[in-house]
Amino acid sequence: MSGEEMTRDGLVGERSAREAVSDLSPSGPPRRGGGRGRRSGERSMVPRPTFRSYYGEPVINPPRWEPLNIAGYLFLGGLAGASSVIAGGAELTGRPVLAKVGKVAALAAIGGSAAALVKDLGRPARFANMLRTVKPTSPMSVGSWILATYGPLAGAAAASAVTGWFPRLGRAATAGAALTGPAVAAYTGVLLADTAVPAWHEAHRQLPFTFIGSAAAAAGGLGMLLAPVAEAGPARRAALFGAVVETVSSGAAERGMGIVAETYRQGRAGTLLRAAKALTVAGALGGALFGGRSRTAAALSGAALVAGSVCTRFGIFEAGLASARDPKYTVVPQRERLARRSGGG
Repeated sequence: MSGEEMTRDGLVGERSAREAVSDLSPSGPPRRGGGRGRRSGERSMVPRPTFRSYYGEPVINPPRWEPLNIAGYLFLGGLAGASSVIAGGAELTGRPVLAKVGKVAALAAIGGSAAALVKDLGRPARFANMLRTVKPTSPMSVGSWILATYGPLAGAAAASAVTGWFPRLGRAATAGAALTGPAVAAYTGVLLADTAVPAWHEAHRQLPFTFIGSAAAAAGGLGMLLAPVAEAGPARRAALFGAVVETVSSGAAERGMGIVAETYRQGRAGTLLRAAKALTVAGALGGALFGGRSRTAAALSGAALVAGSVCTRFGIFEAGLASARDPKYTVVPQRERLARRSGGG
């Protein structure tokens, strides 16, 4: 998606949010000096402000992305990047089946992620247009080039693993995909956090880590589900690592975002994220405790981890939509920031 399209979809910047705060701020009777406010001890005659905008519209326009396309794009991209990392480690440690599972999964996932993105864009040419320039300050531009670099590497690694052709080239491609995989898993978190959607922007420090953790849990779960127990040790460790990172970072995000955290606990987003937490914790613990001894336990734990990652991405997406629809999630954090700046000045 180009910058113009993101603007068209209503992802406004800080300036627009500050203007909205000004429009919705309460006003009081003017002082003699020309300001507004009230003397200490006086009772305010101004009614408590309500959070609304002109003609009943939200302060910012909610993204018009299709949830299935974009949340699916977020999940599949993370799964692809983390699967390449597991495949690279498995190849280095002599686990051929786990390595092959990771390579094929990475290619299938990145192909599905790209298809979902192109479907939401409407025309494949729009993705190609994003490769005309390199803009280091734009997460979308950087992400487009990461995908363009990673995709052929993942494809070459998987093709060599399936056919057995060009093994040296396949190993080189596997290493390249493993090196770029973490960036593929993380950049979508940076991309969402760079918008003005409150539930995403307020979590800008933690969201990339949440996405990396969720991706590692999903890729580890898929390895546990499809690879033999004897080879799936790295997948179990990746799943446990991912579950811990996701749980810690998402908890820190909710504690630090104030009123906006409500969007992660209520409605459809709250239901999805509670399910995500339960599935991820159960899958990681089941894999760590029983996945090394029982094929059934490994498969069930792996399936739970993959499902938990899906719920995480869709839950975060839904929280963003909910926060964009309600003006208070834009106005209250802006007021709090302005108050802190005024007090500090």
